[in-house]
Amino acid sequence: MSDRNTFHLPEFLRRFQIMIYTGDPLGDWLMIEDEIRDLLTSKVIDKEEFSLAMKEIDKRKRMYADETQ
Repeated sequence: MSDRNTFHLPEFLRRFQIMIYTGDPLGDWLMIEDEIRDLLTSKVIDKEEFSLAMKEIDKRKRMYADETQ
């Protein structure tokens, strides 16, 4: 993450080699959320980074939902 105020989700996911593509975008985001929860549970990331990642995923899920309506 290059800027303290900007969270770069793709960079974050690459850092932990999280690559999920099932063909179902919403399902992908749900699986990614599970992976990020596992990172927090195993103390690989802290609560702040967890919160930033989850906020970004929520934002992207809303964008996807808006596009499909």
